[in-house]
Amino acid sequence: MTFDYDLFVIGAGPGGLAAAKKAASYGVRVAIAEQEAIGGTCVNRGCVPKKLIVYAADFALKNQIAQSYGWSDCQTYFDWTLFIKSVHQHIDKVNQSYFQQLQKAGIELISQRVTFIDTHTINIDGRKVTANKILIAVGGQPLKPKIPGIEYAITSREMFQLPYLPKRLAIIGGGYIGVEFCSMMHAFGCEVTVIEKDKMILSGFDDRICSAVQEGLIKRGIKFFTNSTVQEIKYSEEGLLLTITGESQEIITADTILVATGYAPNTKNLGLENAHVELGEHGAIKVDEYSRTSQENIFAVGDCTSRVQLTPVAKAEGIAFADTVFGNKAQKLNYDYVPTAVFCRPEAASVGMTEAKAREKFGESVECYCTQFQPLLYQMIEQDEPTIMKLV
Repeated sequence: MTFDYDLFVIGAGPGGLAAAKKAASYGVRVAIAEQEAIGGTCVNRGCVPKKLIVYAADFALKNQIAQSYGWSDCQTYFDWTLFIKSVHQHIDKVNQSYFQQLQKAGIELISQRVTFIDTHTINIDGRKVTANKILIAVGGQPLKPKIPGIEYAITSREMFQLPYLPKRLAIIGGGYIGVEFCSMMHAFGCEVTVIEKDKMILSGFDDRICSAVQEGLIKRGIKFFTNSTVQEIKYSEEGLLLTITGESQEIITADTILVATGYAPNTKNLGLENAHVELGEHGAIKVDEYSRTSQENIFAVGDCTSRVQLTPVAKAEGIAFADTVFGNKAQKLNYDYVPTAVFCRPEAASVGMTEAKAREKFGESVECYCTQFQPLLYQMIEQDEPTIMKLV
């Protein structure tokens, strides 16, 4: 059978772009479809704009200690509107760069939504296109819990579109997204409250690291409700009212509510049932160690699968897929030692097993070494900012 393309990629995020460019380097005919901006969540509403906001917030934190380093005190003003405009201008440049890379590689970009007709056929606005191999790299989308009044809340997607800084920000969820936003927005002067269902923030990180970050954020003035959930949200003239239940019941008021309770695979309305692609928990696409789905010619990488949800992982999966399928170099990833970082202040980073996971696997043979010290930067000021390092 003759196909229109050797490879058709659905989704131009980090995983899809990496796979498309690598496959094209092997001389195959590649098309990639993306209904939104090129680059996916990471470039447009994730890693890149988030890290730029972290940098902006760092100026505020450094300004607080500048006098200890000889700088005279002066009044400064942060213009959120001007800054966020510059952020979007930078993102536009990155989008254009990706577009040029695709053109140079001879990859056709289709800026439309696509759905499956069968295992080899894609529907593009009523037009049928066929491909020998199809890669699904559609990423994930923010989840919103089913809470009365949740329509008043926004997700991380809308945080980068805020027209102004809120005076009072409530964040539902203490994972890395919630923690990063609570840190940066507080540095800008927002009054921040975090509501987390577990006893500690940053679930999945080592307990010692989690407690150190939480203590550091509390010292900065961020308020935490742990072992707590939001029961309802109501609109009032004073603001948005959140009813919180946990060890006690409280009502707090916020101008903006950010929901950061995780992501779900973005696999709905793709017509996957037409291609008989098998899904797992929460709609994640089931894949083997070579990213192959239940159909031998259809593959999936990135956050639409149930593996590690990180940009570098998606890119590595995309490259490994292309090497395996088109480069005759079978590759599979080792997910045991994927480094990850939380861009809050204090920062957190981890690689390998936590102490709890290690003890679960190896028992009493596990040894831990931990050190805590005051970095030189903060030894000149009366501010306790310890650094903690732990080796398992």
